[in-house]
Parts: sequence; C-alpha cells; structure tokens
Amino acid sequence: MSATDAPAANAPAANAPATDVAAGDVPAAAVEANAAAARQGRPSIGLVLGSGAARGFAHIGVIRALTARGIVPDIIVGTSMGALVGGCYATQQLDTLEAWARGLTMRRIIGYLDVRLGGSGLINGMRLASRLEESLGTALIEELPVHFAAIATEVGTGHEVWLTRGSLALAMRASYALPGIFPPVRLGGRWLVDGALVNPVPVSAARALGARVVIAVNLEADRFGRGATIASHGADPEDRQPAAQPRSSNGFLGLRGIFGAERALKRQMIAGPTRPTFSTVMIESFNIMQDRLTRMRLAGDPPDVHITPHIGRVGWLDFHRAAEAIAIGQAAAERALDSITESIAELG
Repeated sequence: MSATDAPAANAPAANAPATDVAAGDVPAAAVEANAAAARQGRPSIGLVLGSGAARGFAHIGVIRALTARGIVPDIIVGTSMGALVGGCYATQQLDTLEAWARGLTMRRIIGYLDVRLGGSGLINGMRLASRLEESLGTALIEELPVHFAAIATEVGTGHEVWLTRGSLALAMRASYALPGIFPPVRLGGRWLVDGALVNPVPVSAARALGARVVIAVNLEADRFGRGATIASHGADPEDRQPAAQPRSSNGFLGLRGIFGAERALKRQMIAGPTRPTFSTVMIESFNIMQDRLTRMRLAGDPPDVHITPHIGRVGWLDFHRAAEAIAIGQAAAERALDSITESIAELG
C-alpha cells in the first residue's frame, strides 16, 4: 500500500469469517496475558488508546516513544481512532499508517469523502474502507501477537461491545463509525457505532483483559474551560434568525442543487465560516458528550499512567496536521516514561 493510500475499514471477502461481537473468554485472556508477561520478568502492560478523530494520530507518536524505551504492551485496547492505530501497530502496519497520515492534504482528504445524501451516515466510508482492507487483509483479532480489543456501541441498546474476535478490519470500522457521519456496521447480528459513545478511554477493558500496569492516552484532557455553567443568559435585541430560502420547482435546478449541496457538504466537513457549520455542530456535540463521559469513567477507574498530549489546538477534522499530532504524542509519552518505568518496577 502506497503512502497516499488511506488505511480504513472494509467488509471482508464473502468467505471471510464473521466477527463475533461477544467479549470472548476474558478470564482466559487475562491469565494468558499475565503468564506471557511473567515469562519476561515483568507485569503485563496494557496500552489504552482513546478516541479523538484526527487527534488520534498522536497515538502513533506515543507508541514510537514507548517502543524506543523498550516498553512493549501485552494488551492493546482502543476506541475509534485509538482502535485504528492500535490495530495497525498490532499487525506491524504502523509505518504504513504513519506514511499515509503524513502525506494527507486537504485535497486528498476531500477526495476520500464519498458523501451520500440519505441513508444512516453522510459518508459511505467505502473509499476509506477499501484501503484498510488492502493493508490488513483477512487478519483476525484472535491471531494477533498481542491481546486486542476495539470498543464499539450497539445501536438501540447502548451496550458497550468489546470486539475481541474475528475480522480486525471490520472491528476497526465499527469502532470509528461516528454516528451521523459514518453508517453503522453490522457484526454478529448487531448494528454497531463509535465506541466513544460509551467508553472513550477504555481503561476498564484493559484491566479485564489482564493488564496489571495500564497506560492510558487521553486526547481530551487538555481542553480546559469546558463544561462550566453559565448561570444567566438570554437573547440580545439584534439576534435574528436567517430567513428560509425558497424551494425551486424546477427539476433541473433541484438536481443541480443536490450536487451543489454535496460539494458544499464536503467543504463543510473540513472547514467552515464563523457561523457553526453542520459538521461543527455534529462534531462539537459529540465532543462535549465524550468529554463529560471521559471525566466520569476515569474518575471511577483511573489508569496507572495517564498520558495527556497537549493537542487541543488540533481539531477533530484536521487530518492534514498528522505530523504535528504525532510529534505532540511522542513528546507527551516521553514526559511520562519515568512514571511508566517506575510503575512497572513496583509491580514487577
């Protein structure tokens, strides 16, 4: 796969095994992970990679810093972009992912947005999906050299689903299926969407899979000033809502408007004016929910080492800033290396 090709997810071939969405035999996986780590004279290490869309490229830098120090995880758990980066690392495709990410430009990003009007997602995702299939092929999660889980959310029930068996490519695609942007993915009889809806930084899954030392990467921790209460607010006299545009009865003009809307939507997915665009409202709403949920879940189950890249200036859709995100992630992990080695020594 060339550096200009995009890793993402795709459905497997017709004869490929279906993904089992059950958590699997988690106790057995935990025992195996601890036994493998004990043979190396250290506690089992779990790496948790949180969600964050384009900010998720910071995970690449984190992994680079950890492996350079000889810190190799036995367990990798990821949500959304974290699942994508973690899966690529587990299949030795991290170099390919990084080369593609560093080569992204605004034009290339727009080219991957196969917008569709109607359906359950604005982006079909098949252009991205086919690229990941080329890299990962029919790789199965249970055959990876590390224990791996991608976190997804079941539509309708809200169940947190740990994808621990079956097609790795499909598991990644389900984990990053942002509602309203990408369509849900059907696995094992369940419709699944982005795992950040239920567990943005899945420390709990890493512990359940046997990690004694949990290193978590949280890409939302440096967004200060969010979630405050504005106790008194109201409309100003000059506040006005824009007038609705009249609908055209001309069929040709209506068709032209559809294609024009598609082009405009692609532009809005990347950047917009001062007035919040559709994509801005969608992403920021999701971001607010994820921020609140992350705070609550980490308060109840904190990691042993919490890596918090200072990446707030990189937007969720700034995929063309991969080099910056990678550097930020690497710097954050390097700052945490002493804490990580101390935690491993204490539990060793």
